[in-house]
Amino acid sequence: MSDAGNATAGLPDDHPFSGSRGPGTMRDAINARLVGSSTPTGSRAELAAATRIIIDELMRSTADDSQLEDAAELVKQAAALLQEQSHGRGYVGVAEGSLANGHQSFIDFSPFIGVLNPLAPPISVRFDAKGDVTATCTYGAAYEGPPGCLHGGFIAAGFDEILGFAQAQSGQPGMTGRLTISYRSPTPLFREVRFVGRLDRVEGRKIYASAELLVGDTLCAEAEGLFISMKPEVFERLLKLRVGSEPAPAFGDSNAAAQPGATTRD
Repeated sequence: MSDAGNATAGLPDDHPFSGSRGPGTMRDAINARLVGSSTPTGSRAELAAATRIIIDELMRSTADDSQLEDAAELVKQAAALLQEQSHGRGYVGVAEGSLANGHQSFIDFSPFIGVLNPLAPPISVRFDAKGDVTATCTYGAAYEGPPGCLHGGFIAAGFDEILGFAQAQSGQPGMTGRLTISYRSPTPLFREVRFVGRLDRVEGRKIYASAELLVGDTLCAEAEGLFISMKPEVFERLLKLRVGSEPAPAFGDSNAAAQPGATTRD
């Protein structure tokens, strides 16, 4: 068994997880966004924020059909405008992104913490001096499961993200092998929730982390995660496969239903 704090000991200086290129880089990048020194701004961020509002309004609005038709026409125009432009961007996963050589920018488009991803609530993450993770979020109507409560699937996804950050502090991050969740009490919508996670131990390629979800002092859920360390070269191979993915069908394309997730490989 190796101690978590010594997980990067003995690595060469040019190793992607050694020194400042390892866990410290991830912590610095996350904390910089927390204080706003590197938070994405500009038109793309504004568009993502507006899209997030549309999603929330669509879940709660009591507008009549004519008003919804007007809104739908505006959204269609925006979609058509974007579809006429060029497409393509690099992989920007989050905890898994730490596997990529050189630490690619993997924060802004995350489906959980990404300011530029309208699917993200988004969750705000920070690290303390020990590398433990605290994350806060207020979930809206789009994430409802039981009446007035957060859907358990989003709780699981949030844990996977937070535990992913925690396990990456081992210096030899991996992918989720097992995620175990105990739901303790309903998690309310429209109130700030808090995830607290930490790296527990490392045993060879196995990385163990745990976390809790709280609202105020109320424990809503607990999680334990097992992650399997992967070599950066394995992840690089996955990146190459991703490059061959076909673009999504155009909005309103009559053939869209016949082309779900089509991909090609060299």
